[in-house]
Amino acid sequence: MILPTKYLPHDRALLSVGAEILAQLKEPRTVSELWECVREDRKSNITATPLSFDWFVLALNLLYAVTAIEYSNGVVRREVSQ
Repeated sequence: MILPTKYLPHDRALLSVGAEILAQLKEPRTVSELWECVREDRKSNITATPLSFDWFVLALNLLYAVTAIEYSNGVVRREVSQ
């Protein structure tokens, strides 16, 4: 689920989805803006499998758990390493 396996393609693994999310976080965004950006990016890639909102939220949770993102005042931001 987190990593790709024989039965889970790389574009569905949570780390891959998380990377797509981080790529869209060049500036802080709301969750709904972020969801729309990731969906539009996936639509432009013809080889990508469809992504459900549940899977998107799981990837957000993973990023938050590893402190790659921060959520405050309704906005998601990239966490800057120090």
